[in-house]
Amino acid sequence: MTPAAAAGFSVGPEYDTTHVYVAPADFDAFVKSILATFGGSAHAKAAVTVTPTPSLSFNQAVLTPAGAFSVFGFTSPIPYPFGGERVGYLVTDMDAAVAAARADGAAVIVAPFPDPIGRDAVVQWPGGINMQFYWHTKPSTNPKLAAVPENRIYISPDKADEFVRSFLHFSHGRVVSDDAKAPGLEIGRPGTIYRRIRLESGFGRAVVLATDGHLPTPCGRETTGIEVAALPDTLDKAKKAGAKVLVAPYQSDGRNAAMVEFPGGVIAEVHAASR
Repeated sequence: MTPAAAAGFSVGPEYDTTHVYVAPADFDAFVKSILATFGGSAHAKAAVTVTPTPSLSFNQAVLTPAGAFSVFGFTSPIPYPFGGERVGYLVTDMDAAVAAARADGAAVIVAPFPDPIGRDAVVQWPGGINMQFYWHTKPSTNPKLAAVPENRIYISPDKADEFVRSFLHFSHGRVVSDDAKAPGLEIGRPGTIYRRIRLESGFGRAVVLATDGHLPTPCGRETTGIEVAALPDTLDKAKKAGAKVLVAPYQSDGRNAAMVEFPGGVIAEVHAASR
């Protein structure tokens, strides 16, 4: 087994980017709101082609202490299946990672292709979960995170176990907890239960929410859960920066959490440890 395979091909959670697609008119407002809420910095905004077929998009990497975002504002039609991937994972070896993902049950729905600074591919895990792999020609130097965000994965109970087996074998990760009776309050349905599986790997954290799909808005629309030190302070910053609190703070599973909509219609779960 190669060292890259032994590490699960991951570089570190600071290189896991939540993919955000917004209208060009909302692009700058979204970036400004995220930085005002969580701090950090942004790379220069650029108009580039980030797909293997002709297209044009504004793109900007936003690095916060609570997680990284890759923001896209397409000025051309978005080629399929782009826009359906939830996260970008930096891998140590693109071809080997793609081959391993395929061997572990993923479908390669966009074969590796060059971009302006490296290579990319998109894979789909059991349950229809799309993720992008990326590799840079020159090594990146993202700052370490103050808190690791979680990839929030809503999935059918029919595919939850298959997804977990497949992704953990690829990532060399582990199950942190598996609660078959998690409180439905967490998915907007107090008085019910659902299955919640928390995962960790070299790529960071993920939470698998296996539900019957009877989800009240906005649950299921968020793809990232962002951990902060103080939830009230963060929500106050978010509102001052143009965001809306869609679900008021609630307490469950050792955390206080809320749902927030940032400019451009981007929804995120934001949480802090309960005191």
